[in-house]
Amino acid sequence: MMLKRRFGLAAALLVSSAPLAHAAPPDPTGNWVRNDGTSKITIVPCGTNICATNTWIKDPDSEEKVGDRLILTLKPVSADELDGDAHDERRNMNYEMRMTVQPTSLKTSGCILFGLLCRSAEWTRIP
Repeated sequence: MMLKRRFGLAAALLVSSAPLAHAAPPDPTGNWVRNDGTSKITIVPCGTNICATNTWIKDPDSEEKVGDRLILTLKPVSADELDGDAHDERRNMNYEMRMTVQPTSLKTSGCILFGLLCRSAEWTRIP
C-alpha cells in the first residue's frame, strides 16, 4: 500500500511539473471596421508576415485610399498582444506597431520618430 501511495505522489509531481502547452498566438486575420466608422480593412497572411489592406474608406478625398496596404512584421508578446513593425507601401514609411487582439475587437497603435508621434485606433470584427 505504501508503494502505491509513493508511486501516486511521484506521478502527480511529474504531471504537475510537465511543461504547459503554449497558447496559440493572437490571430488578427479577418475583416474589421474602425470604430469611428471611417474605414474597413482586411487582415490576411502574406508570406511570413500579415497584411492589412483598406477595403473601404468613408471619405474618398481623405489621405487614406482603398487598396492602401501595411505589411506587418509582428510577434506575440502575450496571449493577446502582437508587437513589431509595419511598412506602409504607398508612403514608403515604417512604424513601430502594437496590436491587442480580442475575438471581436482589435486595438492598433503605431508610432514613428522613436515613439514621439503615435496614433491608435480601435476596430470591431465584421463578417
